[in-house]
Amino acid sequence: MANELATLIANNPALVQTGLDEDTAAIAGGSRGGTKRISIKGGVFRKYVGGKEVGAIEDRHMNIIFVKMAHKPARTYYEQDYVEGERISPTCWSTDSDTPDAEVPSPMSDKCSNCPKSIKGSGRNNSAACRLSWRTAVVLPNDPSGDVMHLTLPATSVFGEEDNGRYPFRPYIMYLAAHNVAAGRVITRMAFDTKSPTPKVMFSVAGVVPDEDLAVLANQAKSPAAESAIKMTVYKADEPAGEATRAQPVLRESAGLNETKTAETSEVIKKWSKKS
Repeated sequence: MANELATLIANNPALVQTGLDEDTAAIAGGSRGGTKRISIKGGVFRKYVGGKEVGAIEDRHMNIIFVKMAHKPARTYYEQDYVEGERISPTCWSTDSDTPDAEVPSPMSDKCSNCPKSIKGSGRNNSAACRLSWRTAVVLPNDPSGDVMHLTLPATSVFGEEDNGRYPFRPYIMYLAAHNVAAGRVITRMAFDTKSPTPKVMFSVAGVVPDEDLAVLANQAKSPAAESAIKMTVYKADEPAGEATRAQPVLRESAGLNETKTAETSEVIKKWSKKS
């Protein structure tokens, strides 16, 4: 049966381009291989599947295509310090960074803007104790119909100033919008800012998405994986164990706008180091 399905998919590639419907995804549950995401932990691009690291690349940059983005950043406050590998329930959180979610047992404030935990200096190293992040869904340019991966960006990669043609996430999107260009129509290069003491990525345009890929990307944007990537979920201690959902920060040189599927991006895929 498995070989029959593989043959069927090979002869009908459109079967997998639209992703799963709501019913199939709901019944399959965790048996589908787990959530896939890109992390910038430790200043290295890492790939995680189902919460487990499966590969890493040493390159300081990689190319992606944004297929879906949350419209607002999220906020998460942990009263306890983060411990590697330990699942901790957040004390307070907000899906839209405006007000705490209704499910928060004891909100720290009625509005995030008034919350003492969201003020710079309330956390370590003069940061805010309540961490802001922006959730996105991305694919790799040389495999637009492949895995849709979560890319959750920490505040340091979201806000800031342009630097030699490279932008933090929100200024980058604003830069594209000012030129009437949708983020999903370009290949985006994200690169580590080597001047930053903590993992931080900057963005620039690396090429144009070929017209023949646009229909595939439109379907990817509607897929359950893309919807899941931009939806904030939090771990609660009284829930059954499952894949870790703690909001984690998961994600230089510019290239010409006439580039399409760059050989460099193809090399990135080959460089994912295998882990057992």
